[in-house]
Amino acid sequence: MVIALIIIIFVLFYFFIIYNKFIRLRNMVEEAWSGIEVQLKRRCNLVPNLVDTVKAYARHEKNLFENVTESRKRAMNSSHIHERNNKEKILSNSMLKIFAVVENYPDLKANKNFLKLQEELIDIEDQIQYSRRYFNGTVRDNNIFVKSFPSLIVANMFKFKEREFFDLESIKDGIVPKVNLN
Repeated sequence: MVIALIIIIFVLFYFFIIYNKFIRLRNMVEEAWSGIEVQLKRRCNLVPNLVDTVKAYARHEKNLFENVTESRKRAMNSSHIHERNNKEKILSNSMLKIFAVVENYPDLKANKNFLKLQEELIDIEDQIQYSRRYFNGTVRDNNIFVKSFPSLIVANMFKFKEREFFDLESIKDGIVPKVNLN
């Protein structure tokens, strides 16, 4: 009887430990996502300044500027991680098109405001990558715990689920000037 009571107490204690770890992992994932959202918002806030600076030089690229503005709006209005990931990829591609247009305007490439915006964007892209790595690490830990035995029993009881990774690619590689010494 005493042994059965000790086993029950041990199982309950282990159950509470697993449950608390799930709570900690959920909070870590949410905190990590919050870090990504902060950086994505910083990038979205930079877009109008970038568009305005390039627009002053490349007036005939009206469709491009409209597409970038629309992509920014859609990215900012998406809430689910999967949807946000897709919308941010579209925004990244739109921004790369702006930097492709810039290549045709040597005065713009030398403009101090444009260079400052480009540096800010590179810094933000670095911060997004750091935040993304942290987020994906916490998601990985959560997903392993959700699928591992015996924690999967607690996960199923309390509906703890696997989370989606955030795999946004950096646009930094597309905007950093390539130097060819050959």
